Amino acid sequence: MSLIQRNAAYMAFVLLGVIWGSNFIFMKWAADWISPSQVALLRVLFGFIPILLVGLFTRSLSWSHLRHAHHFMVMALLATALYYFAFAKGTALLLSSLAGMLSGAIPLFTFLAALAFLRSEPVNRRSIGGTLLGFVGVLLIARPWQGAVADIDPVGVLYMVLGSLSVGLSFVYARKFVSPLRLPALALATYQTGFALLLLLLVSDLQGTQRLFAHPGAALAMVVGLGLLGTGIAYILYYFIVDRLGAIVASGVTYIPPVVALLIGVFLIGEPVTPIDMVAMVTILAGVGLLQSGRKA
Repeated sequence: MSLIQRNAAYMAFVLLGVIWGSNFIFMKWAADWISPSQVALLRVLFGFIPILLVGLFTRSLSWSHLRHAHHFMVMALLATALYYFAFAKGTALLLSSLAGMLSGAIPLFTFLAALAFLRSEPVNRRSIGGTLLGFVGVLLIARPWQGAVADIDPVGVLYMVLGSLSVGLSFVYARKFVSPLRLPALALATYQTGFALLLLLLVSDLQGTQRLFAHPGAALAMVVGLGLLGTGIAYILYYFIVDRLGAIVASGVTYIPPVVALLIGVFLIGEPVTPIDMVAMVTILAGVGLLQSGRKA
């Protein structure tokens, strides 16, 4: 791989982290006018369109792939529909900066899911310590010991945990059942978002979605921020990074969104963040880093 190609891959790496980190404020704006399920539905819709067009243009799609539709449906549920809904619901109940910080726990749930269902993850002091440290960070944000006087909505935290768990399970399912199929990554992204769109159409109430488009800022955040960039372009960038740098390096992009979400929340929209929240974010990221080092060891 040439220096130009490598630099392009690292630029895509940073860009993807920034895009994912900005998703939380976009979800927050959209949730002011429509329900979380409608946020997830419209996000998938406007993300599916560019992925489908690129897939058709590159001829990555084939009718023969549909014999694996049951696997695509599971991935659509875990890695898109449930994940997007849970994060939209959690972000609607929390500050966008706090929701973004909690998303940093995704690798922790991936490790636990792989440990439970694949039994291929290394169990050592680093992996155990990293997992425990990460969950200490989650507890520091949730602060359940403060009860009703806490400013944090525990239901919002639970939805963020549900979304993170869903993604973690999807990684394990993909590794066990989808990766062996050896299908083009762009095709997998197309089928995953396409089936997710069908699932969300079945369970979402479309009444009132027009309210979003009465507010140009929120509509732009949905169509461009969450749909085109946060779903469509993000999938394409992710698979480009995996192809150029490998899956292990690509997984490191999860460090960026919590920091970006925090910076946007504090400096652009003035969300209040306490010192304990900052300590919690550092604790989560440190736990993930320790976990990753344990996996490499």
